[in-house]
Amino acid sequence: MKKVVIILLCMLMIVSVTACTGESKGETIYVLGPTPDHGWTAQAGTYAEEKTKEITDAGKYKAVYLPASSGEDQVDQVQTIIANGDAVGVVFFALEDSAKAGQEALIAEKVPFISFDRIIEGPDKYAILNASGDNWQSGAGIAYWLQQKGMVLGDVMVTLIGDNGTVCGRRQEGFEQFLRGDIEYFDNHTGESYKTNKAWTQAEIDELTAKYKTVSNWSADGAYGYLEQKIGEIVSDANALGDLYVFSMDDEMTFGFLNLLEANSVDDATKADLAALDVYVSAIGGMAELYQVIDGTSSQSPTANMYFDDIMSVYFSPKMMTNVIDYMLDYLEGDWEYKVGDGKYEVVWIVDKDNVADYEGFAGH
Repeated sequence: MKKVVIILLCMLMIVSVTACTGESKGETIYVLGPTPDHGWTAQAGTYAEEKTKEITDAGKYKAVYLPASSGEDQVDQVQTIIANGDAVGVVFFALEDSAKAGQEALIAEKVPFISFDRIIEGPDKYAILNASGDNWQSGAGIAYWLQQKGMVLGDVMVTLIGDNGTVCGRRQEGFEQFLRGDIEYFDNHTGESYKTNKAWTQAEIDELTAKYKTVSNWSADGAYGYLEQKIGEIVSDANALGDLYVFSMDDEMTFGFLNLLEANSVDDATKADLAALDVYVSAIGGMAELYQVIDGTSSQSPTANMYFDDIMSVYFSPKMMTNVIDYMLDYLEGDWEYKVGDGKYEVVWIVDKDNVADYEGFAGH
């Protein structure tokens, strides 16, 4: 009997040690991203929630989505992840550059992470992958489209910027690189590459872009507020100098322009002058609501038709967040071809009235 008890105690000790060992190894994939509310980031968060549930249900890994509303919140989340001690990998959609400290903490603890969308300089050199849509090509596509619509030196441009991070910085770089003739724009819809029809100097680009630009915090309201203050001056300049072109770095901010024109904040004379101008408006994203404006089925389509001569949006789907989580699974399974610090950029392309019927947008509002 004594021998049986000893054997049972030994077996319990073995089970306990095994369980503890399993916990210390860690089998949890953490995904950090935005709190789903509205717009591109919200839809990315929704896709991430769905994907983490799918991974957990499959059983091999536990996957947890941690939404946040600020970069500081994400730093706190990283401290919790480190304290848990169970992370096998982190997919990090940084909401702000202030999340940098969180990425640095992961580096210090040797927790592998993929940086998604907002690529923060410094930690990007230690990420197992830096993944996003191709922001340089987004800017290049807009430069190509606006130039095809007739944009020349002397015209008036309004630039609506999301924020001062790498996303918009790279979109601006791509816009300028295309106009200088340094890069081509590749359109995944047509399968063709396009060059500038006239190379611009940097001084000419600066002259085009310097006067009317604002950081709108990815917000329709932010763009609305700036344009409400400046629309009279913008239209007056365009009347005197040439046509009007809008380089908007997100669908939401393009809606800010539309919303302003439907409000009572713009006087009738300015609206009449705007309607008489040639006005070409861009966007980036792929909101279903903007596609409906483009294809004529939205309640805001008549406004767009009255004041805009044409409108487009570069396809930049938030569904790519699902692909990025798959990259982490590939890494964990050893199916990996990238070196630390590498970049992976998904193709983008122009969606306008000629091909909008071919693409399904995401619900933005």
